[in-house]
Amino acid sequence: MKPIYTRLLITVALICFPLQLHAEEIVITAVGDIMLAGRWAPFLKKNGYNSPFTAVRKEFATSDINLANLESPIATGGQEYSEKKFRFRAEPQVAKAIRTAGFNLVTLANNHSMDFGAEALTETMRHLKDNGIAWVGAGENLSEARKMALYTIKGKRIAFLGYSLTQPIEFFAGQNRPGTAPGYEKLVTADITSARSQADYVIVSFHWGKEASGTVQAYQQTAAHKAIEAGADVIIGHHPHVLQGIEQYKKGIIFYSLGNFAFASKSTTADVSAMIRLRLNGNHHEAEIVPLDVLHRRVGFQPHVLTGERGAAVIEKLNDLSETFQTEIQGKDGRYAITF
Repeated sequence: MKPIYTRLLITVALICFPLQLHAEEIVITAVGDIMLAGRWAPFLKKNGYNSPFTAVRKEFATSDINLANLESPIATGGQEYSEKKFRFRAEPQVAKAIRTAGFNLVTLANNHSMDFGAEALTETMRHLKDNGIAWVGAGENLSEARKMALYTIKGKRIAFLGYSLTQPIEFFAGQNRPGTAPGYEKLVTADITSARSQADYVIVSFHWGKEASGTVQAYQQTAAHKAIEAGADVIIGHHPHVLQGIEQYKKGIIFYSLGNFAFASKSTTADVSAMIRLRLNGNHHEAEIVPLDVLHRRVGFQPHVLTGERGAAVIEKLNDLSETFQTEIQGKDGRYAITF
């Protein structure tokens, strides 16, 4: 299904029940960062860009929408931005691999989408479109970057929005300048208010926080709370590369960071992460938390679902990170879910 474009945010809470699909249930799965470029690109190309998703592809088969943060442009051209340490550019084949894995929506609102300038961003959007992948959070100008992706699924309308609160600010779109959507409160509030008037659910992605830190920064919490007050239901965060806590605020839920997903790095800091599977069915809403192993020395560049004691350890870690928000994830029979 192809979306109409505009913007997003969403909310949840934590409890655990056996999860059952219903005819009218809408399923949205969200993961962390995808980056299949950089130093290890030759290795990935040799093994095939589909290989990072081999162990988890089945996890996306039953979802209506699968969302990820695309942490690099997908292009062959463009002018490299040399004023930052890490710059990435993925091969065009990556777009097809992402779609084959099951992803039909990505956020481009991050600190790498403009690593090779406006030309590469335009090429990225072309490759995504050609492969049936929608996007939020970037565009040929500020108006385009702020547009939401609006879906109608099983009689309900779901709006998605994406924003960046990371440097360099030169990557932010302007009135006549391509770039990413800046997460300024005035813009975010206006976009969410508009989305709320058109959609049954609003889901917002933020690129924010401190890299390699599980601690939520004060500005993250402020931005998240303002977004929920404006009408967002669920907020999904990226950028730290590691897990951060979960907060229930008013009628919404905030996943401050999902960590890495398929990421071409041998970092030992980014060891575990999670995918979130939202199940929306009338007044019954659940968010299942699926623990992942992403440590290269154990799984290569292929994320693996964790079960048993190792899966429970990830949930325990998330509970520790969420304690400051008085949020506790409960589990039953190896399933971990949030009801809201």
